[in-house]
Amino acid sequence: MVERKITSKNLSFFEKYLTVFVFICIIAGILLGRSIPQLAVTLDTYTVFNVSIPIAIALFFMVYPIMVKIDFGQVLKAAKTPKPVGLTLFLNWVIAPFSTFLIAWFFLGYLFPGFLPGTEVIATGQQIELWRSYLAGVIILGIAPCTAMVLMWNYLARGNDGLTLVMIAVNSLIMVVIYAPLTSFLSGISQVPLPWQTIAFSVAIYVFFPLVTGYYSRKLIIKYRGWAWFERRFLRFIQPISIMALLATLILLFTFKGEVIVNNPLTIFWIAIPIFVNAVFVYSISFFFLARKLKLSYEDAAPASMIGASNHFEVAIATTILIFGLGSGAALATVVGVLIEVPLMLMLVAISKRYCGLYEECNLGAPQCMEKSHEKEVEVCEEEEEHIKCDIEEFSDK
Repeated sequence: MVERKITSKNLSFFEKYLTVFVFICIIAGILLGRSIPQLAVTLDTYTVFNVSIPIAIALFFMVYPIMVKIDFGQVLKAAKTPKPVGLTLFLNWVIAPFSTFLIAWFFLGYLFPGFLPGTEVIATGQQIELWRSYLAGVIILGIAPCTAMVLMWNYLARGNDGLTLVMIAVNSLIMVVIYAPLTSFLSGISQVPLPWQTIAFSVAIYVFFPLVTGYYSRKLIIKYRGWAWFERRFLRFIQPISIMALLATLILLFTFKGEVIVNNPLTIFWIAIPIFVNAVFVYSISFFFLARKLKLSYEDAAPASMIGASNHFEVAIATTILIFGLGSGAALATVVGVLIEVPLMLMLVAISKRYCGLYEECNLGAPQCMEKSHEKEVEVCEEEEEHIKCDIEEFSDK
């Protein structure tokens, strides 16, 4: 196996300091909202079919660079790796949505409502309690499985790169079909009914359209300019665009929600708790139990578990902004996911590498892996010695 040096340099500048930049956006948004209070409102009035054009442009450039990196030809390889692909689909579309709902409801709907006072009118015209809006945002975030960012987490964990691409491609295609009805169902249970047609419209704009655009532009660029130019020039050029578009959207969002944060500074902390707990729960049940039961190798188990634990916050932000509005509590809740994404996932990467020795098949070369490999060799040697001893005894008897 080729040795890969794992350092913080594997993350781009924006990705490495994403949490810091989000904090800067919070401060910039609050200051901008106080100095030019009508800026975000004015931008949000430029709409077509109730879709804000400035926000739609920003969100497209936030999602497109992710989609253009995905090789959907990898989907054909899914049949060759049914266990890890099946595990990640089970985690993303069976476990994670319902664990997100239950954990978010327990914290935001049962323990914390008293700390999250107030109401708001969302884009559909409904007036709801703020805690319900935060709850809906956390649910929408939890249902969207991570895509491109997990390539980085997998790389740092030294997992199977090819399999990760397969799982990303499969999840992206399934998201187009399942995301809308599942989000509508769970939001309805939380008493924030959202028509699935509206969510489907959001998915069409912010998932399907960037997906199709990314697929065809990738295909054409590789055809006419070659793979080397696509990888070395084009991807490097657009890589920071997604994060920059995300940060620009966050600044606008915080011009609306700045007062809420100033008046209730612990709001972000209360929202972060269920997001953190759910991510750790989904990761743990996969990495420490399900993946081992399926007898996966460490290299396959690590990315499968981390895809289930992380979220596609770009799609979640886009969906909440379209359905609830730019200044909604739901949109703020999805931003909290961005805020804790990097430190949370780096923690799970470290845990994966620390406990890789739990897997029979692990090629990291870490001390715990070497120890397990040595124990296995000793067992084999003992079995061989036992066989030899038996053969000698049989020969002596004869």
